[in-house]
Amino acid sequence: MALLVIHTGGTIGMVQTDAGFAPRSGVLETAIEELRAAGQVSTEVHVQGFDPLIDSAQATPADWAKIAATIHAEYDRYDGFVVTHGTDTLAYTAAALCLGLRGLRKPVIVTGAMLPLTVEGTDGTRNLNDALTAASEAPAGVWVQFAGNLLHGGRVRKSHSHAFDAFEAETVMTPPVIPAETLNLAQVQDHRVGVVSITPGTCTELIRFAADTCAGIVLRCYGSGTAPDTPALRAALRRAQERQIPVVAVSQCAEGGIRLGTYAAGGVLRETDVIDGRDMTPEMAYAKVQFALSQFENIDSQREYLTTCQCGEYTAA
Repeated sequence: MALLVIHTGGTIGMVQTDAGFAPRSGVLETAIEELRAAGQVSTEVHVQGFDPLIDSAQATPADWAKIAATIHAEYDRYDGFVVTHGTDTLAYTAAALCLGLRGLRKPVIVTGAMLPLTVEGTDGTRNLNDALTAASEAPAGVWVQFAGNLLHGGRVRKSHSHAFDAFEAETVMTPPVIPAETLNLAQVQDHRVGVVSITPGTCTELIRFAADTCAGIVLRCYGSGTAPDTPALRAALRRAQERQIPVVAVSQCAEGGIRLGTYAAGGVLRETDVIDGRDMTPEMAYAKVQFALSQFENIDSQREYLTTCQCGEYTAA
């Protein structure tokens, strides 16, 4: 058995510098050799690193495509894959890999660390070792291995800014992969997608600006899908409707999702063709809009894609 580690950068492979923690090549490779020397890794492991390594705050959809393309190119040579990644945007990348790698029949494990491998007390050693094990044993699909937990890549979200147990995901029966006869890549490009939150006294100028200039919008609504029905908000959403750009509503609540139509206060969303994001995470909703825009030119096809459960990313029933 052979595994490929795609090292993008992130905290797990950082060292202390005068400017703060920064990625450095060789850190991850040394850790793998130390695990091997300790008898914890017996599998053949190869590492391909980004050049340059990045802090995940710098990650873009182009990086999602790069990771997916690497897995696709090396697919026949390896039995499983590990992606080491910074934690700040790890959930976005996991979501994108679920959508981008159709027909995956091997495990892809995304992991990282809250403290670098070079720091005493790091959680990186455990996460890396667990990820290598999961890449050998886990079911096919895109998973996040973190703090001893194997999490659904299409449902995962970062729930804590510094605790080792920083990620959560709802447990669902649908595996984190889009079924297909063979592995194929769904292409993704970087489109202007705005993420806007509804607030008391919402600055609707921001939503109107997004409606005027963006190719798609993720609208973070209250609770189960409510928003203030004001003339300004209605006009902004009408503008998005006129431009035929997808607007996907998700809840600001971490659990439960939305159900448009539950409250009359959500009527403005239904009347302007806002798409019910159900219980998708904001990270998955953002990635899914990027994929919809990349694969389909017209709003009807985009809406069909966005309202179809692809890989267990929302509760279909």
